[in-house]
Amino acid sequence: MDSDYKISIFILLLAIFSFNIACGNKNAGKVKKAADSIKATYVNPLLPEGIDPNATFFKGKYYYLHGTENNIMLWETPDITDLKHARCKIIWQPKESGNASHLWAPEIHYIEGKWYIYYAADDGNTDNHQLYVLENSSSDPMQGSFRMRGRILTDPKCNWSIQATVFEHRGALYLLWSGWPEKRIHVENQCIYIARMKNPWTLSSSRVMISKPEYEWERQWINPDGTRTAYPIFVNEGPQYFHSKDYKKVIVYYAASGSWTPYYCIGMLTADSESNLLNPNSWTKNNVPVFRQSPENGVFGPGGISFIPSPDSTEWYILYHARQVTNGDAGSRDTRSPRLQKISWDADGMPNLGIPVRVGVPLLKPSGSISK
Repeated sequence: MDSDYKISIFILLLAIFSFNIACGNKNAGKVKKAADSIKATYVNPLLPEGIDPNATFFKGKYYYLHGTENNIMLWETPDITDLKHARCKIIWQPKESGNASHLWAPEIHYIEGKWYIYYAADDGNTDNHQLYVLENSSSDPMQGSFRMRGRILTDPKCNWSIQATVFEHRGALYLLWSGWPEKRIHVENQCIYIARMKNPWTLSSSRVMISKPEYEWERQWINPDGTRTAYPIFVNEGPQYFHSKDYKKVIVYYAASGSWTPYYCIGMLTADSESNLLNPNSWTKNNVPVFRQSPENGVFGPGGISFIPSPDSTEWYILYHARQVTNGDAGSRDTRSPRLQKISWDADGMPNLGIPVRVGVPLLKPSGSISK
């Protein structure tokens, strides 16, 4: 075999080897790209169960809570879509019988260098629900300890109050919550109230009602199968602050109708950012829901809404709970579960919450998410 022939064979073998390597790399690239694509998506629900989900994003971490009835648990994760693998701990166990039962809708907020958790609790009788505040001076809410700051006195008559949230606007701190105008007798009316705050645990103004159940879609309390509560309950609850894209509008979203029905939905109030937020006339109520059940997607009774940014702050998402059955679970185990969904903006810069997505549908993770 002459040297030229040997060289030709060597070049041919080298070319075949290089081609195989290139194809291997190309296929490996495809496999990696497919794997990355899988990692870059998530599906709802985020957890099997969880009511009134709430989270805040702080220094690269999400701190998440939901109602757990007898204590308050806090989850910590850099990836809100991976709550199943998040670090979790009990951060509050009630010490006094007066606020040891029915711990509803805890929310965590970072205010003036300290962590605060707002929640509602009672003495075992849900008619006695009141608002309470916990404080932790640690920079990391998973460290240090939360201490009871006390009850928020929402009005002199100590009327029923639940689902508090706070927000800052033009240098002032405000509290939003759901409460009764007067003690319930035969019919219960839950309304949305606002007040200005002196500090994170004390009001500096009287409560002001900005919404009451008035439209038919806010007053549904009977399930499709006829099951119902013992008396009529007309609901406005779970208020949450948000804003238009240009911040010229202050928005308060709230849940309406009975949470045990598929008709539970999200309503919206708006006010000009320069208006007096303590003046009821500053607020305009949308006459139709902005987020409601989607029978075609098998999603019923969406509510418990709150807003969080993507890790890189380029997107906004809603956390909410919903169930997959038409009739609610009043009197039995609650099957509502937390879900996450990206919002968009309409031509006027107002949030578009979209339609609840079917369970199990792959969705892109929030921008900037770090996949493990």
